[in-house]
Amino acid sequence: MKILIIILSVLIPFNVNAKKGPVTNLELPRFVSLKSNDVNLRVGPSINYPIELKYIQKNLPLEIIDEFDVWRKTKDHEGNIGWLHKSLIKGDRFVLVQIESDADIKIYNRPKGKEIGLIKKNNILKLNKCIIHWCKIKNDNIKGWVSKQNIWGVYSLELLNIKFYQPIVNQYWKILDYKWFK
Repeated sequence: MKILIIILSVLIPFNVNAKKGPVTNLELPRFVSLKSNDVNLRVGPSINYPIELKYIQKNLPLEIIDEFDVWRKTKDHEGNIGWLHKSLIKGDRFVLVQIESDADIKIYNRPKGKEIGLIKKNNILKLNKCIIHWCKIKNDNIKGWVSKQNIWGVYSLELLNIKFYQPIVNQYWKILDYKWFK
């Protein structure tokens, strides 16, 4: 019986130590995105506080780090921290291409697969799913996989929208990677 409990505790992913937001009871921190092209980041949680900066890019990913009433304290990819009204953000997940150089990052048909496209720094991509080191994204007419190390808006160990059969798909991809099939 003890072995069964140990196995189940390893297989069932949950974090009992996760901090919950005092207003929404959702996990903190978490990623969200902007609803519009005109969003004011404020110094404090009220319209009475001055505007610190204006975002002009719809779908820009932000990290919620705190909550107060209808206000969310957020952090962006450049480290700017401030408060946004909850009506200005959405739960849809997007990521930002963040790399040190000006080189393009590659989009693959599967993790470690065939290159199917390139994407430039600071592009915003729709996030569909993430496995350990890779995320499936969508940008205009191309869908594919990018390495997590090249994007901002997802945590390094975050798994997102994974189906129960994903381990079987992962094994299939490993088989395709064998030199006999290339």
